[in-house]
This record gives sequence, structure tokens and C-alpha cells, in this order.
Amino acid sequence: MTQSSAKSVDNLRRSFLKNTGGLVLSAAAVSVMGNVRVASASGKAAEADITILNGAISAEREAVAAYALGIASGLLSKSVSALATDFKGHHEQHAEALISAVKTLGGAEVTEPESYNFPTDQLKSEADVLKFAAGLEKGAVSAYLGAVPILGDRELAQVAASILGDEAMHWATLRGALGMHPVPVAFMS
Repeated sequence: MTQSSAKSVDNLRRSFLKNTGGLVLSAAAVSVMGNVRVASASGKAAEADITILNGAISAEREAVAAYALGIASGLLSKSVSALATDFKGHHEQHAEALISAVKTLGGAEVTEPESYNFPTDQLKSEADVLKFAAGLEKGAVSAYLGAVPILGDRELAQVAASILGDEAMHWATLRGALGMHPVPVAFMS
């Protein structure tokens, strides 16, 4: 790798790490995550991957809390509550898998905050909760688009790509539940 391309990769990583606040992960890749054999990376590459994974862990925990809030709100119909419960479970499984990957790389998992700053005063109906969740899931799609090319461990990048697909399915499902076109664009950014 040339010095110029190495600098570009470092810049991409820095950019991703600055913008992981909206990252939320999801389901289907859990089985893949369980089978990941993290390469024994060392040095800066492993540290960068640990930082990215810890950002993902934070986002997973935030998603779990957001879905728990929606479920407990009493605003959701039975079918939407069941969907939220499924998605919450996906996020819990991802957090567990990501924590395992961080430990495999020799890192320590990020600590969970005591609370999250959710817009609870704006959640007055089922549609409000669905819009909130859909926004988080769309942010996750964008975050994973950024994560895939910058993860140093290619197996972790493959898992991130799988989770990206799942996040897109969550987003589409939530949009459909809102009566919106589930796939409004041909390309995600």
C-alpha cells in the first residue's frame, strides 16, 4: 500500500469514527457474527477496528434502549410491538457478538451510558415511534456503508456488510409500517 493510499484509509477511518453517533446495528448477521474468526491483527489496525466495533456496540445498546422505550410507551399496536420486540432482540444479539469480537482483538468493550437523550416529548403516537426507529435504522445503513471499507479485518468487514443489509431491511419494514414506499431510492448514502 502506498503512503498516499494508507493516508486515505486513515482519513476514512477518522471520518467514520467522528460520525458513528448515529450508528445503529441490527439482525440477520448474528449467525455470521457468531462464526467470525477475527484475524490476529495487531497494532494500529487492531486498535482502529476495536474503536469502530466499540462505536457499533454503543449504537447497538442505544438501539436496544430505543426499541425498549417504544415497546414500553404503550403507543404501539400488538403487531408493531411484536416487530419492535424482534428488532430489539436482533440488536441485543449484535451487541453480544460485537463485544466478543472486541475481546478477541484484545480490547475492552465500551461502557454503557446511564441514559440516552431520546426525543420522548415528540413520541405521541405509533407513527412517531416508527419514524424515530426508521431514522435510527437509516442512520445505521449509512454508518455501515462507511464501516465496511475501513475495517482492517476483512471478516469483520464482511459481517458489517451483512448487518448493513439487515439494517436496510429494518428501515424498509418500518417505512412500510408507516405506509411509505419501503425502498424510496436506488442507492444509499
